[in-house]
Amino acid sequence: MKITLPDTDGLRSDYHLTGTPIAAATLGKNPARVVYSAAHVVADPFTANDPSGRATVDWGKTMEFRRYLAGLGLGIAEAMDTAQRGMGLDWPGALELIRRTREELPDALVANGCGTDHLDPTTVASLDEVRRAYLEQADAIQKLGGRLILMASRALVRVAKGPEDYIRVYSDVLKTCDEPVILHWLGEMFDPQLGGYWGSADFDPAMRTALAVIEENAAKVDGIKISLLDKEKEIVMRRRLPAGVKMYTGDDFNYPELIEGDAQGFSHALLGIFDPLAPAAAYAVERLGAGDAAGFRATLDPTVPLARLIFRAPTQYYKTGVVFLAWLNGFQDHFIMLNGAQAMRPLPYFVEVFRLADQCGLLRDPALAVQRMKTLLALYGA
Repeated sequence: MKITLPDTDGLRSDYHLTGTPIAAATLGKNPARVVYSAAHVVADPFTANDPSGRATVDWGKTMEFRRYLAGLGLGIAEAMDTAQRGMGLDWPGALELIRRTREELPDALVANGCGTDHLDPTTVASLDEVRRAYLEQADAIQKLGGRLILMASRALVRVAKGPEDYIRVYSDVLKTCDEPVILHWLGEMFDPQLGGYWGSADFDPAMRTALAVIEENAAKVDGIKISLLDKEKEIVMRRRLPAGVKMYTGDDFNYPELIEGDAQGFSHALLGIFDPLAPAAAYAVERLGAGDAAGFRATLDPTVPLARLIFRAPTQYYKTGVVFLAWLNGFQDHFIMLNGAQAMRPLPYFVEVFRLADQCGLLRDPALAVQRMKTLLALYGA
């Protein structure tokens, strides 16, 4: 099978597809690693709302994709930034998403984003406002029976005067949590408004503050996800976590080696890249659980160039690549995104995502993917 693709100068040449779709596998009840896929939402392309207005979600297709993830045995990290939380999806929309997932998949492993995104960071004046915002969202999610991921807060960055303010706010919120939560340290490459989180722009003092929060509230913390795209920082922090507290990798550049681990430990996974890589993630971790570390790496290592492309700078636009692959793979009938985010990457990016997805076996129906890629090329006059 072949398709004619343009290069960055618009010159066209034939590309012959070579990939074989990844073998099917389902994770069992006690996998070698806890694996969460941060799942995207499907926009309603027929809404009359402007892209800058209130998000309109295609709930049918959005829930269908979550059933697919759960069918692979993957956990779902719900209403996170992969779902364009705070970048198209507002708090009422996020709560509706959490409610629907809880109702449709009551037995699935689901953790839900809890933040302060219903506040306007530019007008927040006190720590009390941030605390109340976290508590409001935590209460709403827990009333649905949902577990929490405490997301980083743009508002907290704005009003915190130093590390002690982070410790105070997080400790107050954690006291109210019904079950152990996952903390989330999201780097400024994903969200520039989160620069200096934990009270410092430098990693070591910021890490010490995050560890202080965990150590003071260890019974309330299941783990922490760090998304800094720096494997050495993750490993350093992983080795300093209290016993029983998990490290969830959020490193979409170095996930194979971090999940495999070393003699001193390993990371579990909570990754946006495990949305388009879901079948590879399930198969690879199944292999790891069977003692086949080589098979684990042979499955995931070839996906790293694709992940690095999808998450290239400006990293906050990675959702565009995620949804593009969902469209190519038939999980939705269109390539339209909340907030018009389908326009945030150039044509050569999509061409290379197509090539790399083929080469690592992530086009589950190559004929459909070719047809849809041709549609995109025609739209661009190519």
